[in-house]
Amino acid sequence: MLTTLSIRNIVLIEALDLDFHAGLGVLTGETGAGKSILLDALGLVLGARADLGLIRAGESVASVVASFDGAHLAPGIAATLGEAGVEIEPGEPLILRRQLKQDGGSRAYINDQPVSVALLREIAPFLVEIHGQHDDRGLVNPRGHRALLDRYVGHGVGVDAGAVEMAWRRWRKAEEALSTARARLAKASEDRDLLLAHVAELATLAPEEGEEDELAAARADMQKGERLSGDLGELSHLFSGSDSALAQLRAAARRLDRIAGEHALLGEALESLDRAMIEAGEAEERIERAVEALAHDPMALDRIETRLFELRAAARKHACAVDDLPGKMRDMREELDAIEAGEEGLAALEKAAHEGGLEYRALAEALSVARVEAASRLDVAVKGELAPLKLDAARFRTAVVRLPEDRWGSGGVDAVEFMIATNPGADFAPLNKIASGGELSRFILALKVALAEEGGAATVIFDEIDRGVGGAVAQAIGERLARLAGGQGGGQLLAVTHSPQVAARGRQHYFIAKSSDGTVTRTGVQQLNEDGRRHEIARMLSGAEITPEARAQADRLLEGV
Repeated sequence: MLTTLSIRNIVLIEALDLDFHAGLGVLTGETGAGKSILLDALGLVLGARADLGLIRAGESVASVVASFDGAHLAPGIAATLGEAGVEIEPGEPLILRRQLKQDGGSRAYINDQPVSVALLREIAPFLVEIHGQHDDRGLVNPRGHRALLDRYVGHGVGVDAGAVEMAWRRWRKAEEALSTARARLAKASEDRDLLLAHVAELATLAPEEGEEDELAAARADMQKGERLSGDLGELSHLFSGSDSALAQLRAAARRLDRIAGEHALLGEALESLDRAMIEAGEAEERIERAVEALAHDPMALDRIETRLFELRAAARKHACAVDDLPGKMRDMREELDAIEAGEEGLAALEKAAHEGGLEYRALAEALSVARVEAASRLDVAVKGELAPLKLDAARFRTAVVRLPEDRWGSGGVDAVEFMIATNPGADFAPLNKIASGGELSRFILALKVALAEEGGAATVIFDEIDRGVGGAVAQAIGERLARLAGGQGGGQLLAVTHSPQVAARGRQHYFIAKSSDGTVTRTGVQQLNEDGRRHEIARMLSGAEITPEARAQADRLLEGV
């Protein structure tokens, strides 16, 4: 429920901080005092369109902050905020903030986390219902009627809307899996002959991962060998034969070895010569190995060129890299295997989809029967509330209409809408199409009382529900507002009213007044104590001049509650 409302620079309100509590709260004041400003401010923080006309004259920024008790937030709020990435701790107050700038800028926050205005609008129905002269929300909106009736159905009928929703999801999932499998199998079957040809072709080619790089390197070596063959031949000649440089080094070493002991320098020369022969021998060995590696074999080069051409042609054909050809062949073999096993798998999916459809139909049919029975009970309950609210000529009907199969969904097989006929013999029509502002609000009140605790926001606001009525009807409205507020398990109901009979029923009373110092006009709100309530109700009864009779009548109204 709404716990605090802080307003800064909205129209005539310069600065205002209000505390709200459970039960029925009433807001009164003279016409034009600014009661609608409070609702405009609340609407702004709940995601209404930003209107620069709301910013107080001479100010550049306006803001509204609304705090809600976090102990009993509707589950839909947590789910919606979680999907949007907004984190709130369990039990933590929910604080909505909206800022409006004169340059057209608008910012929104939830618990100091920046959010979109659309997110405020999305969670608003869980927090506050506002019923007024131009109401298109809450109970008036047909989109919520089915959910309200489902909650009225209760949980002792063997089926509920949640079970139908889950059955629908299971059925849809099974149908989607079946559709996907059929499409895949149909396409694969069309490609069967082509797949067989491709697999046979690749099996004959037998590509291996890394083969292209190995062949390309071997080809490059052969091409280098062809270019370097003359130099390599001359080097081989220089290192081989009796007159080669290495042979001469060895002859010199043998002769030097015979005389090396004659002088130290000769011994050192022999050591140097030995090292030179070792290095020369290693060089000769490497040259021989290079000759072998770079050997130019025209037939082998032709085989390599042919293999590379075949591999690369296959890769182009299958739109992949050469190294991916083995994987491509595995994939095609798996597709062929899937075709073979597809019929068996398809049968299992068809069975699951069929059983899912039967389950959904059974649950949806049971819920439909329960809805029709609950609709009759609700119609009787609402009818009992109409006469005391000066709607005795009106009729109410909960229309439960069977939908065509292509419109079935998670909500079942029915459309539900609350309908009214305001005059004898008149046709039934939707609430907001036939009722005037005052009638509509009283219809909503009758529905709310009949539905009791069956859903809706924790805070409900009625704006001038008593317009155009008085006496016993106003008394009946006040009684029902108090009963509704007291019967919501600690819920909260706020009523903007001109009726002293309604105002007397309030647990909290807020007086809205406009003041001026000659240059600046301000709207303020004061929570009244018992004496203040008595004075304000007397004013509502008698006007500007409060008479003793009005005070006595105010006492009787307050004592009567």
